[in-house]
Amino acid sequence: MLDKKLLEMLVCPQCKGTLSLDRQAQELVCEKEQLAFPIRDDIPVMLIDEARQIPDEV
Repeated sequence: MLDKKLLEMLVCPQCKGTLSLDRQAQELVCEKEQLAFPIRDDIPVMLIDEARQIPDEV
């Protein structure tokens, strides 16, 4: 699991906004940009090209 201090330091690489942890999906989520960054082997992949676009809620 990711260290709490590391989570506090990480920001969205696109907007520099805060990220929230989705433990079940193993992703860091930027609500503002609607991007989800994967966590692989306990390492956050903070590349915009690797992020998943979160669909708009209906």
